[in-house]
Amino acid sequence: MKTYDIICIGAGILGSMHAYHAALKGKKVLLIERDVKPYEGTVRNFGQVVPSGQALPTWREIGVESLNIYKSIQEKFDISIRNNGSTYLASNEIEMALLEEMHEVNKSMGYPSELLTRDACLSKFSLLQKSYCVGGLFYPQEVSAEPNHLIYRLIEFITKSLPIDFLNHHTVVGCEIKNEHCITSLANGEKIKSDKIIVCSGREFKILFPEIFQTSGLQISKLQMMLSRPMPEINLPGNILTGMTIRRYEGFHSLPSYSKLSYNDWELKLKEKGIHILFKQAIDGSIILGDSHEYADASNPECLDFGISLPINQMMIKEAQRIMNLPSWEIVNTWNGYYATHPNEIFTHDIEHRIHIITGIGGKGMTCSAGFSRRNIDRILQ
Repeated sequence: MKTYDIICIGAGILGSMHAYHAALKGKKVLLIERDVKPYEGTVRNFGQVVPSGQALPTWREIGVESLNIYKSIQEKFDISIRNNGSTYLASNEIEMALLEEMHEVNKSMGYPSELLTRDACLSKFSLLQKSYCVGGLFYPQEVSAEPNHLIYRLIEFITKSLPIDFLNHHTVVGCEIKNEHCITSLANGEKIKSDKIIVCSGREFKILFPEIFQTSGLQISKLQMMLSRPMPEINLPGNILTGMTIRRYEGFHSLPSYSKLSYNDWELKLKEKGIHILFKQAIDGSIILGDSHEYADASNPECLDFGISLPINQMMIKEAQRIMNLPSWEIVNTWNGYYATHPNEIFTHDIEHRIHIITGIGGKGMTCSAGFSRRNIDRILQ
């Protein structure tokens, strides 16, 4: 029977980062992925690393840790990280007041940001609709990545440079503790021994420990996103986050002006579908556009419609057109993404200090998984 110090189940960004930090501690690690390669929430996202939007102060601090981890890896191996910054665009005076208040918070935390006037925003983004923007807030240190490349490049890097084995296309059907060791059972009948198991199984709640997940409070979030045709003739630099994003992101909820926000009929329709518009230009010039959010309890994810809602896509395009005047709105691809989320920001559960379940990091997975995993490995190995 093969033996490892730690087995990480699930090779999305949360599982891969746990494997990475465990190996940095000198542990021999096996990273197991049920599919040929990860293709769930870690791939179906914007590829934005935006600590600026995270709940203050803890998740902001974790996001900044993650930012530095990504940058340190990028210096050694190309995982598609681009240091091109994030810009929030305010559509009215109250949203602008929130950006001004956040700028003061940033100064107190030593996190660089720059307030932008309306004219500065129009200069930075030549396609920005003049009628939309009253000002902005720019974060020069934040980064973006190609979401359909990052995790694959990361797995390649960590398995080449650290004592990490990668076992893909294998489903784990059981985890148990025997004689102070953990036994991981695969669907093909193989069993693997380890000192500890870390389960980062994303939104899969029916195979391993279903009885724990049934009462966990976890939810499934379904989002929709779109991709335009390539437009290399235009330039939309960095991560672009808009007024409904300012209203949605947890980092702004504790600020004084948040209670002053009001919604018109159109904004209420967007809020009902969890729509907040983000733009990010990919390396080939195409624009990733979205997104929306619908929720279901983890015990009954089937109640979510697993198709693409064309009315939701049309709502997102309508709002996006209110913000940007792109030369083309031709959509060449649209998709769903699904991720687990939890009211307490993340779900963790330990079984006899040997089996550790970690999931439900929600929409902050790309931003916060690297830093959270480092902290969690320190806790697990104590």
